Amino acid sequence: MKILVVDDEADVQPLFEQRFRKEIRSGALTFNYALSGEEALAYLTEHHSEVVLILSDINMPGMSGLSLLQQIRQQYDTLPPFVMMITAYGDEENYTQAMQFGANGFLTKPLDFNDLKQKLKTLEV
Repeated sequence: MKILVVDDEADVQPLFEQRFRKEIRSGALTFNYALSGEEALAYLTEHHSEVVLILSDINMPGMSGLSLLQQIRQQYDTLPPFVMMITAYGDEENYTQAMQFGANGFLTKPLDFNDLKQKLKTLEV
């Protein structure tokens, strides 16, 4: 399964690589990273059919994760990838907006990687 992680914090990449080391080594999961919503859209333009899941931070400079989610849902009329939003703020407003814009899930920071692994197992791909 190919996963695109969108977060403006560069330290997210080594964290995912460490927490999913076994799954990456076995080839079960492949991670790609974008540091902004704009970079994620550019990546999707080239690799849309390959990406199964997008994990996107909500609060980023420039294009927010919610704006990215809206763009993805507007641009891709074929089956879009699953999109899970991530935020340090588990507030009701962000949750409601994310779901209205078509998010498939919502995670709060700090990420519970065991919970995330369980959610990945339930994705029907």
